[in-house]
Amino acid sequence: MKLRFCVVSRGAGALRAGSAVALRRLGEMRDIALPSQCALCGNLSQKVLCTGCDEQYWNQTRTRCPVCALPLPVPVMASAVSAGVKNGAYLPCRRCIAEPPHFDATIALADYHAPLDLKFHARLATADEFARQLQAAFETTDAAAPDVIAPVPLSHRRLRSRGYNQAWSIGKPLARRLGSLADATLIERTRDTAPQAKLDLDTRRRNVGGAFRLLRNVCGQHVAIVDDVMTSGATLDTLAFMLKNAGARRVTNFVALRTPQD
Repeated sequence: MKLRFCVVSRGAGALRAGSAVALRRLGEMRDIALPSQCALCGNLSQKVLCTGCDEQYWNQTRTRCPVCALPLPVPVMASAVSAGVKNGAYLPCRRCIAEPPHFDATIALADYHAPLDLKFHARLATADEFARQLQAAFETTDAAAPDVIAPVPLSHRRLRSRGYNQAWSIGKPLARRLGSLADATLIERTRDTAPQAKLDLDTRRRNVGGAFRLLRNVCGQHVAIVDDVMTSGATLDTLAFMLKNAGARRVTNFVALRTPQD
C-alpha cells in the first residue's frame, strides 16, 4: 500500500497539523496490521500490559511502608486494618521510625524482579504504564500533588551510553497526569558514580555524597523525585537531604520498582 502526501504552502501551523494527522493515520494502520503485544510477557494484548501481568504485578501498592515503600509484615498490616486504617495509610516500618530518612513518602508499584526490569532492558513501552499506575497509587493517599517532578539525573557519560534516562521516561507522563511541573534539569549530577547495585549500604551513601547540585529554587515546594528502581534508598535520601536544606516543604519519591530488602 502506498501513501501519498500532498503538501500545500499554508504556513508552519498547517504543516504541523497535516503531519500530525498523517502520523495518526499511520499509527492506526499499524495497529490494524500488527497485533499488539504485552510489553512484559510478549503475549497478545490490546493494552501495554496484558490482563495477567496487570493483575500479577500491581497488587502490592497498599501493603508497603508509606515512607520507604518496603513491604510491611503481615502482623503490621493486620493491626492497621483492625485499627480502621484506610487507603493504605499504614504506619511507617520500624526502620523508618528508628532512623527517619530525609524524604517524606515513597510510592512504589511492585517488588523488583524480572521481567519488571526497565533499567537494564530498556522496555520504554512500560514507562507510560508505570506513570499511570503511580498516579493511581498516589491518588489513594491524602497528599496534595507535587509542585514539581524531577528525575534522578544520570551523568552525561551514562546518558550518552544509554541514550535515555529511564526515570525521566516515567516522570514526564507522571507530571502530566498529576498536573505538576515536569523539570528534567532541576537537579544536575556533578560527577559520575559507581553503579549502586554493586555496593553495600554504607558505600552507597558515600558514593552519592556530593554527587548532585540543585539548579533552581524549591523553597516551600512539594518536590517529587522519580526513579525506576529503589534499592537501598541512598540516592533518594541524598537528594531529599539536599532539597530539604534548600527549603523544600515535602519530598515524595515515585519509583516503579522496590527491591524487597537491602
